[in-house]
Amino acid sequence: MKINNIPFRTIWPDELDRKTIKIIDQRHLPHKLVIEKLLTPEDFVLAIQQMHVRGAGLIGATAGFGMYSAALVAPENDFEKWITKAAKNLIATRPTASNLSWAVNRQLTAMQDESTKDNKINKSYTTACAIADEDADFCQRIGEHGLAIIKEISQQKKGAPVNILTHCNAGWLAFVDYGSATAPIYAAHREGIDIHVWVDETRPWLQGAKLTAFELQEEGVPNTLIPDNTGGHLMQHGMVDLVIVGTDRTTYTGDVANKIGTYLKALAAKDCGVPFYVALPSSTFDWQIRNGIKDIPIEQRSGDEVKYVSGITKTGKTETVLISSPDIKTANYGFDVTPSRLITGLITERGIVAARKKDILTMFPEQHK
Repeated sequence: MKINNIPFRTIWPDELDRKTIKIIDQRHLPHKLVIEKLLTPEDFVLAIQQMHVRGAGLIGATAGFGMYSAALVAPENDFEKWITKAAKNLIATRPTASNLSWAVNRQLTAMQDESTKDNKINKSYTTACAIADEDADFCQRIGEHGLAIIKEISQQKKGAPVNILTHCNAGWLAFVDYGSATAPIYAAHREGIDIHVWVDETRPWLQGAKLTAFELQEEGVPNTLIPDNTGGHLMQHGMVDLVIVGTDRTTYTGDVANKIGTYLKALAAKDCGVPFYVALPSSTFDWQIRNGIKDIPIEQRSGDEVKYVSGITKTGKTETVLISSPDIKTANYGFDVTPSRLITGLITERGIVAARKKDILTMFPEQHK
């Protein structure tokens, strides 16, 4: 995708030194484009933990390159112990995101059959690149499958604008490229379908306001930024044709963990008869967890994220301000779980599937239980 008409991915090896991995530091968007260099295993841990990068697919890709970074500096005589510790440190950064542990474990498996440190490093590098390339490819395919849904609605509306509501950022900035929830939107826009996107601001990190709206603006997709609690009102008045969201972890029974507030959108969509789709690459499935509400770990983050907000002043200076009493008690759950009964369908790289165990395992027979 593009920023200022220049093609970007969210993470990539430096063209001249592949030991250096570059990312877009998303904390500065939409006001400033900052390219950060990740040089050490600790850099990758901090980048994920402090949300320089965020979003299911990108967290996984960053973890993949983080394991490569750890392999580069692991002592040859104690390689396995070192790389196992690095894996644990990465997995601990964001407990809800399934792609994180998936990517780390894929790296561990890839390296275990190599006999020398150099071979392990080379294998780790090619695996990290493969994780990133697959993420972009899967998201592009999600867009192709999701496009059919938007096309059908457009035909039903005889070409009138298709109004789509999304939550948080499941765009290309949350993945390596294309995004999950936004991939069908971008595909529809390129096909010339008249679309409009309602963008939830997504407190407390404001990923919708800062990232999703920014992406859509850069791609020329008509959009409107709304407070988080506006979605239900829009649906009641027939102003939303379709909801598409992403997910950080999805059970094999179809329960979905996504940014806090997703569950409320799903309830409103169900009540108003609005189709509610979840877009995800298969790496976001958790093939071990059956009951999402009971078993998916929900990250709890610092209360400062609720009490403070950052932005640009009229003079162009970045400032962080307190918006509540300084000693107020806070609760900052990062995610909630939407049960499968509220989901119209899952848009994956293999196609669209009902959010049911039988249908999911039919589409992914290699995971049959």
